[in-house]
Amino acid sequence: MSQQNLEALDVGTIREAFPILQREFNGEQLVYLDNAATTQTPDPVIDAMSDYYREYNANVHRGIHHLSQEASIAYEEAHDRVAEFIGASGGREEIVFTKNTTEAENLVAYAWGLNELGPGDEIVLTEMEHHASLVTWQQIGKRTGADVKYIRIDDDGRLDMDHAADIITDDTAMVSAVHVSNTLGTVNPVSDLVDIAHDHDALAFIDGAQAVPNRPVDVEAIDADFYAFSGHKMAGPTGIGVLYGKQAILEAMQPYLYGGDMITKVTYEESTWNDLPWKFEAGTPQIAEAVGLVAAIDYLEDIGMDRIEAHEEELAHYAYEQLAADPDIEIYGPEPGPDRGGLVGFNLTGVHAHDLASIMNDHAVAIRAGDHCTQPLHDKLGVAASARASFYIYNTKAEIDELVSAIDDARQLFA
Repeated sequence: MSQQNLEALDVGTIREAFPILQREFNGEQLVYLDNAATTQTPDPVIDAMSDYYREYNANVHRGIHHLSQEASIAYEEAHDRVAEFIGASGGREEIVFTKNTTEAENLVAYAWGLNELGPGDEIVLTEMEHHASLVTWQQIGKRTGADVKYIRIDDDGRLDMDHAADIITDDTAMVSAVHVSNTLGTVNPVSDLVDIAHDHDALAFIDGAQAVPNRPVDVEAIDADFYAFSGHKMAGPTGIGVLYGKQAILEAMQPYLYGGDMITKVTYEESTWNDLPWKFEAGTPQIAEAVGLVAAIDYLEDIGMDRIEAHEEELAHYAYEQLAADPDIEIYGPEPGPDRGGLVGFNLTGVHAHDLASIMNDHAVAIRAGDHCTQPLHDKLGVAASARASFYIYNTKAEIDELVSAIDDARQLFA
């Protein structure tokens, strides 16, 4: 996308809404670069959740008293707000609240996959899938007899779309792909993948955990049958995720969990299910978290999703250039450009990623180290682990300079 006419973020003002960023450790101010794992939460989100607990805390869909009515309206309208945010014209009927992206993957795998898949069917994933997708569909394949296949990545960390066109066949029932890789930073051509899946009458599930927080996403433009993301990666609270599903498909699916509120009538012999989306939301739901998610969406849209995307691209480009200038650093994933998101995975020669992260922590620089829930991808890369710096709306180039300086200290320590 073109960034030329986008006004730069006022990062100084944005940072004022995140008091946690002022914390100091050993006399050094926190540099938080672990946003692909969890972003920080701004005051407006915390205030919205506090207001819920202070003013209208009650269970939803269960009482006729004022508090329950207010809570029910807020919870129901949260579905509408999320639908609007991601371009789901079907409204609340297409939005199911889950705990996170992982639960959304499992909901579809169990509620759809166990009933629809069998021997001879194929599930197609990518080699860069998060365990939330890979492990889930792998296990569903074992239980149903369906074969699991993987679209290769090339040496630059991009999907081999020619290979995708070859292995997605008329036997393919589901294509599940990550929108943005949490390890490589690769932004995948998900609309093209969905088109290939639909050409073979397969469904497509897109994991948007690393996409929705930092770029405009229109699920109908992508034409995904399912799309999932998490609140805690987009300045929202933990404990809430979103599953978007096309209404006709969700209507045909059986519930994944059973209990209160997901039913309309229960006898000792039979039960009938509630309307969408409630038939997939058994028990007391994440009411305060839904309120917080709406506040996060409002907060991000006030900033502007196009501007957030531009800011992250700029930071990722700068970080890539600074790290690539060091001959002892190996970077994973594509070079900076429109198909790289706001993170950089790397290793420093002679220093294990966990040791590097520990030294970063001594400098109050928070990064992630490990396999990032992509063990098979790391096996393919030939490394046991990698370090990852990931950026968000409140990060600056000066913080990237702090990262580079801390890496230099690590190099000297292990020299």
